[in-house]
Amino acid sequence: MSAARGTVVKRGTRWSVVLDLGMADDGRRLRQWHSGYASKREAERARTELLSQLDRGSYVAPDKLTLAAFLLDEWLPAIRSTLRPTTLELYRVNITTYIAPAVVGRMALQKVTPAALNAFYADLLEDGRSDGHGGLGSKSVRNIHGVLHKALADAVRWGRAQRNVADLAAPPRWNRPDMVVWTAEQLRTFLRTVADDRIYAAWLLLATTGMRRGEVLGLRWSDLDLDQGSAGVVQSRVVAAYGEVLTSEPKTAKGRRAVALDAATTAALRAHRAAQAQERLALGPAWRDSGLVFTLADGGPIHPQRFTAWFGQAAARAGLPRIRLHDLRHSYATLALGAGIHPKIVSERLGHATVAITLDVYSHVSPSMQREAAGLVASWLLDEPPVAKWLQSSGREGQTSPSEG
Repeated sequence: MSAARGTVVKRGTRWSVVLDLGMADDGRRLRQWHSGYASKREAERARTELLSQLDRGSYVAPDKLTLAAFLLDEWLPAIRSTLRPTTLELYRVNITTYIAPAVVGRMALQKVTPAALNAFYADLLEDGRSDGHGGLGSKSVRNIHGVLHKALADAVRWGRAQRNVADLAAPPRWNRPDMVVWTAEQLRTFLRTVADDRIYAAWLLLATTGMRRGEVLGLRWSDLDLDQGSAGVVQSRVVAAYGEVLTSEPKTAKGRRAVALDAATTAALRAHRAAQAQERLALGPAWRDSGLVFTLADGGPIHPQRFTAWFGQAAARAGLPRIRLHDLRHSYATLALGAGIHPKIVSERLGHATVAITLDVYSHVSPSMQREAAGLVASWLLDEPPVAKWLQSSGREGQTSPSEG
């Protein structure tokens, strides 16, 4: 480390470090000033650290580029080809709605600190909603933190920042809310209530496969093999910013899957196809050929939020406890695991990336599964209850437990 590559100079009442960064292509000498040190000793310490950074290849020249400008003008354009359209839109909305207008968004990228991020998260929790009516939920704030963490990691790799300060920030903890599911009888009540519904097959498909809302609404006739009883999940219709609906591929390779269908669901889909053919014939040229399995009466796609509203109305008519549409998926998984279906099979049908995710999300089913496993294994291993055998061998039949002997 050569001191000649950096000098300490006094300017007025403050001290500065001047780094010599070599020659430019046009022959000019490249120098970088680091100013604002209160004493010569402080500047000397800074010079030592700056020269060390140069030797390690981690030196980043001072830049006034703001966090918001980096995110919108550099980061999003650079990563857009690597993201699904829905993910890109979510990032953009989080940046433009929450990060860019905030104090932290107007700070220089290199000046952002963990404390500044923590203050930003606190503001979002207290008064972060764009409509001015209260704060964001902890999960939403954690999602925004996730965007910043990813972006700042790229800033470090690209030489725009020295460290990822999001590593040292403390986003709010998110505790998964208690899961609310329907019992098998409640699910049967719901299906009886919607038996005459025009899209009854959609409700049945949700109940018997655990597919997501977007996966059901994105299902095309070309994705179905009713002869084999199989539905291919290859795309999803999801709501992006401002109510816009986008069609996207599954997030993970496991999300793209073939889901086996039972005989009743297959029959319901056949009946639905015949009914849709009659609608197409009645409308003639006015029919909107979307190729989707579940459509409006004119063939057009169903907006996911409208679909959710229909579910709420049907559940209310059935007099059932209020749950979210997504909780039908949870109800299916809970019933499947409770019935003894292997978690790996349930995981594959749900499209989870790993079995561990399935077991974590549905950990509330584990106690009953544990008890069943204990009883089954004991029944396989033991010819007779061990306590009874002990009593018989010890000549103490009639006593209720060894502790009483």
